[in-house]
Amino acid sequence: MSKFNVPTREEVSSNNQAIFDNLEKAVGFVPNLYATYAHSENALANYLALSSAKTSLTAKQKEVVNLAVSQVNECSYCLAAHTAIGKMNGFSDSEILELRAGKASFDHKLDALAGFAKNVTENRGAADEAVVQKFLNAGWTKENLVDTIVLVGDKTISNYLHKTTDVPVDFPVAAPLEAVEA
Repeated sequence: MSKFNVPTREEVSSNNQAIFDNLEKAVGFVPNLYATYAHSENALANYLALSSAKTSLTAKQKEVVNLAVSQVNECSYCLAAHTAIGKMNGFSDSEILELRAGKASFDHKLDALAGFAKNVTENRGAADEAVVQKFLNAGWTKENLVDTIVLVGDKTISNYLHKTTDVPVDFPVAAPLEAVEA
């Protein structure tokens, strides 16, 4: 059972109602986690601005980071959402599982990205020098490194919000990684 309710459109501020309307038009529904941000007058708009900000990473590369970070942080909501979004970005089920584990045997550059995202998350920002070097040697730039760290922060915010509120997951549930790896 959820620790927090998922606010309805009628229960949020007029500013958040407008954002709900835009999400409804763009996505077809208001995801429960986004609705949960609307318990705050400003958090939903602030989070959406951060998550949609310009970056040197493509949408597909962002999903690599989102999957690795959400796995480290064990966020069932974000794993479910980003598994669905990862599929929309062209990743297969097996590739998504690899990305969640912080690797990508199917693409050496994405392997370095997934490994870096996993390592920086596990080490709370203190990435191992060898992992940073592998990232840079794979052709990523210092700009990409900075943008990846910003994305790790972005995804960690959502991971923490879900783990604290435990609102219902409204995406198809992602399989537990250990069940697949066993």
